[in-house]
Amino acid sequence: MSFVPKDLSVLSYANGFTLWHYATVDAAAAIDTEGYFDDASHMLRAGDMIMANVDTDGETPGAGLFLVSSNTGGVVDVDDLTSVGGTDTD
Repeated sequence: MSFVPKDLSVLSYANGFTLWHYATVDAAAAIDTEGYFDDASHMLRAGDMIMANVDTDGETPGAGLFLVSSNTGGVVDVDDLTSVGGTDTD
């Protein structure tokens, strides 16, 4: 799929930093591809963080944080997902 603007929302904003939330059926590897968030380049700044729920319709949904590493000329790049959570053994 591709970026869906309505699924990106602000959680908090302070001191020039924004914490976002994004939920998607896309896998983390697709999201951390340069250009995925280009349609939101007017809102995202380097240093912003995106809490994300990924692969929400798949067998291996995940959650974590993406750091916006750059936004140059409308091209947004985020670092690889830093996962949260662990293994549920029970």
